[in-house]
Amino acid sequence: MPPTESPGDDMVVLGSPADGGVNRVRSLVAPEGDEAQKGRRVLECRNFWRAGAYEVRSGVSPSARHAAQESSDFDRARVHPKFLHTNATSHKWAFGAIAELLDNSVDEIQNGATFVKVDKVSNSKDNSPMLLFQDDGGGMDPEGIRRCMSLGFSTKRSKTTIGQYGNGFKTSTMRLGADAIVFSRANRGGNVTLCIGLLSYTFLRRTMKDDIIVPMLDFHIVNGQKTPIILSSQDEWDSSLKAILDWSPFSSMEELLLQFEDMGLHGTKVVVYNLWMNDDGLLELDFDDDDQDILLRDQAYSGGFTRANKEVVHCHVSSRLKYSLRAYASILYMRKFSNFHIILRGKPVEQVSIADELKFIKTITYKPQVGMDGESVSVRITIGFAKEAPVLGIFGVNVYHKNRLIMPYWKVVQEGSSRGRCVVGIFEANFIEPAHDKQDFERTPLFIRLESKLRQIILEYWKYNCHLIGYQSIDITTEKRKLKESEKHSDRHASKVQLKVPTPIGVACTDGSHLQPTGQTHAQSHDTMPISGEDDDDIEIIDVQDPSLIKKITEENIQLFMRREELQQTTNQLRRTVEELEHELAEVKKKCSQLAADLQIRGGKQHILGTNQS
Repeated sequence: MPPTESPGDDMVVLGSPADGGVNRVRSLVAPEGDEAQKGRRVLECRNFWRAGAYEVRSGVSPSARHAAQESSDFDRARVHPKFLHTNATSHKWAFGAIAELLDNSVDEIQNGATFVKVDKVSNSKDNSPMLLFQDDGGGMDPEGIRRCMSLGFSTKRSKTTIGQYGNGFKTSTMRLGADAIVFSRANRGGNVTLCIGLLSYTFLRRTMKDDIIVPMLDFHIVNGQKTPIILSSQDEWDSSLKAILDWSPFSSMEELLLQFEDMGLHGTKVVVYNLWMNDDGLLELDFDDDDQDILLRDQAYSGGFTRANKEVVHCHVSSRLKYSLRAYASILYMRKFSNFHIILRGKPVEQVSIADELKFIKTITYKPQVGMDGESVSVRITIGFAKEAPVLGIFGVNVYHKNRLIMPYWKVVQEGSSRGRCVVGIFEANFIEPAHDKQDFERTPLFIRLESKLRQIILEYWKYNCHLIGYQSIDITTEKRKLKESEKHSDRHASKVQLKVPTPIGVACTDGSHLQPTGQTHAQSHDTMPISGEDDDDIEIIDVQDPSLIKKITEENIQLFMRREELQQTTNQLRRTVEELEHELAEVKKKCSQLAADLQIRGGKQHILGTNQS
């Protein structure tokens, strides 16, 4: 082992002390052995869920312990590299990790960010795919990037910013791949800095580190020249540079600095490499099936859908968001951005407002009691039937927090029941805090009350509005009374009534159940929807009398839905054709004007020539 050098800021260790999460420690890059010289810069296990299972070297050498004690007035707890992997397991879903990185760029809108790019790039060392995130936000100076790389440190306390725990960058990058390198350019009061940080699980594992070491490089630009910022010693800076060049996709200082060329005046670029694989040895993220999207390889749509409707269900955002990043990103933020774009593989993501995809919309105000002092907040819940109702049984509540989608199509009513079918809700729940992965909420009493209230709202809306999409609701108490009276007259001739779930009118549901083939609906439209405290209302099902009619209406409904899609595509094509023809017409008019001007000039010349000859 080389002699231990004095601690410096050019190679930092992750932690969460009072000084902003950065401890100065003595740590050098381990000398390269035969394995490193052969270029093996990947882990022996590339499956995320098994990458944390490896033997840890026991004990700490006396020299290392002595060096750590000299570097601080107090003993400090070490953070083993295994924690990087354990911490990242909070993300069960890879798209949840990508959303965390998108949130960081969205939070930079207040600092002037106008876009975030998500794309696939190639590793120049081994030609493997890497995942790129780049925005034009305010960037990070040397202090800022050290806070970003530290665990549990966050300066985001705004009511509008999404991030708050100071953990998202570490969990998200390590969930997507074994390694990540960050480039950031900042301009603070005319002081332009360039910062590079390497968070590499591979580096820590292969060099047998027992602490999370993050090599960093800083530069400032003076008169157009990039000058290194030496925060500790030149040897420490050189060690960080060597570690970054050895364990990153870049082989020289020139390649590192070249990453800032397309960054503009300020911004941040994150490159995640050595991406995780599935059990079959294939990348979790699929870049090949759609060159304008990123897909999850192991996610597929499922459900009890009929064969005729499966293709239609597959195209709906509630299904596609599970495996298509473009679909997920389209509804990831509740309010559309006015001057910010998510650019996925070169094409901007078209944001979709779920509320615009509903019909028979109602708005309900919910006032939960928050806190011990009984603080009251007011939440507006938008609820309605999906536009595809009743052909598709899509339902659920979309819950946002600070404009960010936390729970898409949350099933607050029993999935197998017809009550609540096709009802979709959307609202922003800023009065409760999301879990650390921002894919759920902690099950606090407040959240449980919210779930109960949403179920009540859904069932009440369904009860008073299901007739609008062809379902018929019958008061079960009335039907029970009729049944008892019928039983008194004759058991033999009693009417057969099934007290089960509601049955709609005239179409087939996507789960194979049938709707009532009758043209009868409620004569009155309910303008008001009372919200009672009862959640156990039952609705009767009416026996189906003509199965052939049901099949016929079902086929007609599906054909109409597909026809609507075809007409929409035709309309878009005609609109483009009209635009092209208008452009051609403008060009022809321009040429005609030029010809007319030429003819006029020639006529004038001939007139002058004739006058002179005469």
